Amino acid sequence: MKSNASLVYGLILIIGDSLALVAAFVAAYILRSSHFTNIPVAHPIAATTYIGIFLLLLPFWILVFALMGLYSNEIQEKRFVELGRLLIGSFIGLLFVTSYAYLSIHTVFPSKRVPAYGFGLAFVFLAVFRNLARATRGWLFGYNIGITNILLVGNTKVTIELIDLLADSRVSGYRIVGVVANKSQAKERFPRLAIFESFEEAVQKLRARDIHGIVQTELYASGERNNEVLEYAQSHHISYRFVPGNSELFVGNIAVELFRSSIPVIAVHQTALIGWGRLVKRLFDLVLGLIFLIIALPFMIIIGFINIFASRSIFFKQVRLTRFDQQFKVYKFRTQYKKFDGTTPEEAFVMLSRPELAKQYRENGDYLDDDPRVTPFGKFLRQTSLDELPQLINVVKGDLSLVGPRALIPQELNQFKKKSAILAVKSGLTGLAQISGRRDISVSERRKLDLYYVQNWSLWLDLTILIKTFRVVVQRSGAK
Repeated sequence: MKSNASLVYGLILIIGDSLALVAAFVAAYILRSSHFTNIPVAHPIAATTYIGIFLLLLPFWILVFALMGLYSNEIQEKRFVELGRLLIGSFIGLLFVTSYAYLSIHTVFPSKRVPAYGFGLAFVFLAVFRNLARATRGWLFGYNIGITNILLVGNTKVTIELIDLLADSRVSGYRIVGVVANKSQAKERFPRLAIFESFEEAVQKLRARDIHGIVQTELYASGERNNEVLEYAQSHHISYRFVPGNSELFVGNIAVELFRSSIPVIAVHQTALIGWGRLVKRLFDLVLGLIFLIIALPFMIIIGFINIFASRSIFFKQVRLTRFDQQFKVYKFRTQYKKFDGTTPEEAFVMLSRPELAKQYRENGDYLDDDPRVTPFGKFLRQTSLDELPQLINVVKGDLSLVGPRALIPQELNQFKKKSAILAVKSGLTGLAQISGRRDISVSERRKLDLYYVQNWSLWLDLTILIKTFRVVVQRSGAK
C-alpha cells in the first residue's frame, strides 16, 4: 500500500511553518512594544486583535509556500534550495500581509518596524524548524519509522546505482525489499538482496502492503509484462516510476509540444540554458565578474610581482575549449617552470628524465604530491586557488562564465564521448566538480558533474555553486 510517511512529514511541515510564522510575528510585536523600547508606538493595537488578523492571513502565506513547492517530496532533500525558497516565500508572504495592511481601514501593525522584524525572525524560525524536522526524520529512520519500501524491476547499471544510492536506509529513507532480475546474474551483483526471477514471483512472496513503490529500470520485450507491472501498482495504490534506458536524454530542459498541431512530442533540449537564460547569465557574469576583478586587482598585482622573481614570468596562457567547440586563451598565474610550456605531462616528465611519473600522474587523477614541474610559489598558488584569479579577465571578456564546466585543453576533452554536450554552454571559472571534491574525485566523475550542470542549469544553481566555491576555497577542500 502507499506509504503515508511523506504525507505525514508534509503535514508536519505545514503545522511547523505556521507555528514558526506566528511565533515570529508575535515576537516582532513584543520587541516593538513600549515595554522594550522608549520609542512610542505609532498605532497602538491590542495583542489579541493583532494576532487574530495575522491568523486570518496565515493560510494565504502557507498557500504561497505550497505554490513554491516547499511541501513537495523533491524539496525535502535539497537543503540549500529549500532555504532559498523559504527566503523568497517569506518575502512574498510579507508583501501580501503588508498589502493587506495598506488596503485595510483597520490598523494591522502597531509600527512600520514590526513587518521588518517579523520578516527577519520568520526566516530564522522557519530555517531552524526545517533543519530540526529534517534531523528528527533522519533519527526516526534509524528506528525504521517512516521508511519507504521499494521493489526494483530490472537488472541494469541504473539498478546498481539505485542500490548503492539507497543502501543506507537511515540516510536515504528507503529500503529495497527485492529486485526482479535473472537470479543467476543478479545473485552475484546483489548478494544481500532478495532476488525474484519474475514479477509474478515477487508479488506472490511480498505482500502488497509491504511495497510502497516500484521502480522499473528496464522495459520487457513484451508489452503485456510491462502493463502487468504498471497495472499492479495502480490497482494496489503503489507509486510507480520508470527509469528510461537513455537516462541522460530525459534530463535538462524538457517540453511537451504539439508537432504540426496534432502529434504530441517530447522536445529535449541539449541544455536548459536557452533563450532568455543566456542573456541573464551573461549580464550576471559581466556585473559580478567586474566586481570580483576590482576586488582581486590589488592581490593580482602583488602576486604578479612575486611571480616575476619566482618564475620570471607572470601569466600562463593556454588554449582551452568553451561553448560550441570554440578555442580561447585562458589566463592563469604561472605555477610551472616556463620551459614546460606547450608540453603534455608525458613530454614534460620525459624532459625531466622521469617518464615513470606520467603513469603515476594519470592514475592519481592528473596530480602529483610533489610535481617537479611546479615552482615552490606555484604550489602555494594552486593550494589557495589564487592562480585562477586572472581568469576573471576571461569572464569579463566573455570567453568564460563564472560558473560552468571546467575549461579543458582539446586533448583532454576529446577523450570524453559526451564532449559536444558539455560544450553546449560556456566553460566556467568554477563548477559542480570544484565544489564536490575537486581533485578528490575521479576525472570521469568530474565530467559527469559537468554534464549534469549543462542539462540542469538554473540561475539559482549558479548562485549556489558560487557561494559554495568560497567555502571550498577557504577550507582548501580538494585543493592540491
